[in-house]
Amino acid sequence: MASSGKKKTTMAKLTRESKLRERRLDKQAKKDARRHAPAPQPDLPGDPLDVTSGESALPDGGQPASLVNGG
Repeated sequence: MASSGKKKTTMAKLTRESKLRERRLDKQAKKDARRHAPAPQPDLPGDPLDVTSGESALPDGGQPASLVNGG
C-alpha cells in the first residue's frame, strides 16, 4: 500500500485550502443575505426618465397616444 507515515501536504497548501474554504463560505453568506433581503422599492415618478439623456424614456416624449395622434 501507499501509506507512509510522512505528511505529504505542505503547510502552504493547507493554508491556501483553508483560505479558499473561508472565501467560499463568505461568498455563500453574501449570496444568502442578498437572497433574503427585501427587494428595493423603485421610485414611481410621473414618467420615467432616460438616465443618459434626461429625456423621457417613453416614445414621443412621454405624451399619451391620443394627444400625439391628434385624437
